[in-house]
Amino acid sequence: MESLKGKKVFITGVTSGIGRSCVYAFAKEGADLLISARRKSLVDEIADDIRKKFNINVYSFQLDVIKRKDVDNAVKSLPAEWKRIDILINNAGMGRGMVKFYEDNPDGWEEMIDTNIKGLLNVTNAIIHQMIERKDGHIINIGSIAGHEAYPRGAVYCATKHAVAAITKSLRMDVMDKNIRISTIDPGLVQTGFSKVRFYGDEEKANAVYKGYTPLSPDDIADAVIYIATRPKHVNIAQMVVFPTAQASSIHVHKES
Repeated sequence: MESLKGKKVFITGVTSGIGRSCVYAFAKEGADLLISARRKSLVDEIADDIRKKFNINVYSFQLDVIKRKDVDNAVKSLPAEWKRIDILINNAGMGRGMVKFYEDNPDGWEEMIDTNIKGLLNVTNAIIHQMIERKDGHIINIGSIAGHEAYPRGAVYCATKHAVAAITKSLRMDVMDKNIRISTIDPGLVQTGFSKVRFYGDEEKANAVYKGYTPLSPDDIADAVIYIATRPKHVNIAQMVVFPTAQASSIHVHKES
């Protein structure tokens, strides 16, 4: 097991859900954290809290991953002591809509493609060059079972997560001679604010997604991310799929009435 103490870990989309849980999980391990999201006030609140609780170094900043120039400028503007990123967690992502393709809102397509695909590409490109230069680093992408199995009423979201899977696999081949590890963790149903966003704020529909069984929690996924990040240097967990016990595939979930 590799120690994370003092490692520089950059996590995107940290204000809720899996991203927030990852922040606390890495803080507990003594990592130095770079944390970002679109809402700077919330990012700063989290930063203050983990400094008090874990006495670690934290650098927090506002970042919208879909804006490539902003991403590049933010990374270039990091203080000298924060420029070496050991681990990147590409967590920022979202879903919009759960209807048949021909009934869907194309504006939601743009949001998902920009965030889930372009955002991941923007951040990865901004970070990976310094990893290549020193031949060391680890990138962990937060994917989804939707990247393995398409399902009804989710065409574009599934397409974006299939893209994440393809990017991850191809990038792993591109850097296999650079001593850089590329991993993905692909959860099933995790109870976060994801469904509320997906249903455009409809809490009744969002809550119904998680009724009748015990879904995964964000902490469950953060725990798995820590496992991936702490393997010995010669071990790369290429892909990990995590389901709640009641889930067997993207569309098979056993719910008690």
